[in-house]
Amino acid sequence: MPGITLDRLSKRFDAGGSPAVAALSLEIPEGQFGVLVGPSGCGKTTVLRMVAGLEAPSSGRVFIGRHEVTELPPRDRDIAMVFQNYALYPHLNVSENIGFGLRMRRVAAADAARRVRMVAESLGIGQLLARMPAHLSGGQRQRVALARAIVREPAVFLFDEPLSNLDAQIRAQTRAELVRLQRQLGTTVLYVTHDQVEAMTMATRVAVMNAGRLEQVAAPLEVYQAPASLFVASFVGSPSINRLPGRVSDVDGTRRFVGPLAVAVGAPLLEAAILGVRPEHLVIGETAEATKATVVLVESLGPETLVHVRFDGSEEAVARVAGAYSLPIGAVVPVSVDPRHALVFDGMGQLAWPGTR
Repeated sequence: MPGITLDRLSKRFDAGGSPAVAALSLEIPEGQFGVLVGPSGCGKTTVLRMVAGLEAPSSGRVFIGRHEVTELPPRDRDIAMVFQNYALYPHLNVSENIGFGLRMRRVAAADAARRVRMVAESLGIGQLLARMPAHLSGGQRQRVALARAIVREPAVFLFDEPLSNLDAQIRAQTRAELVRLQRQLGTTVLYVTHDQVEAMTMATRVAVMNAGRLEQVAAPLEVYQAPASLFVASFVGSPSINRLPGRVSDVDGTRRFVGPLAVAVGAPLLEAAILGVRPEHLVIGETAEATKATVVLVESLGPETLVHVRFDGSEEAVARVAGAYSLPIGAVVPVSVDPRHALVFDGMGQLAWPGTR
């Protein structure tokens, strides 16, 4: 199946304003599940619409496989797109909605019926084929929209936050089903979401966007463990990464971050620095580098506990502890971080030291 290549793609809606998308270059190799993730308004849906041919780029080029499609209309790009809203035909039943694209392509009726039934069963809506859209729940309607895209077997799937209207349980089930189907079909996917959980669990390649620009493109685990910027580190992960201000100084011949926590680092000397520490890497307990902090909140989540602490300078941090963990509010505890899991960002928010992994 063809991949997707974007070559310095830009889009301006207002000639005098900032670009919605700025010189974005991205490659999703064939058969890969690529996810564009970022906050609302960062330009990710605009990118998707330019790939689909629904928006004309101000500059740059779009390739599907080896073929440039920048000037082609959507119908000639061999893509299928699923939107956040369901966009079902209200006068057609579920089977007719799913098979609509096949009829337009004059696929033989028996083959079309077989494909419709197979995809519907795989998405758990096989028993709904005779129903009308008005008699479906929101989750069922979205699955019909997904089935309508999948049944066409296009070169590329484009998804624009297709699961955002589903409740949590159905969203998790459909997420897993989408990944299974994509692997089974081997089709290239470009998927847009603001949900980092979707990005981390579905993607083989994550592209993090901010204000129309790419911050980082990498495998999900790399984005989490080695974020290229403070923005990426803060956006990916829940709870968010702890950000503690300080500086990097030479202390007795050793380069150290000095702030609410002190830790040996390999970063350059910095007058203004941010120490980034994931909650699971913030250690509560006596160590040689421990700093005293006060417990301000304890959140018990069953399999884990989130312990919020405040340092003397009023900065706060969150530690993720496995299992049940009971501490009284106001307790003073020792807190530290293993330097292997410390990240140092400079005053511009760029990664200055990735630590040792």
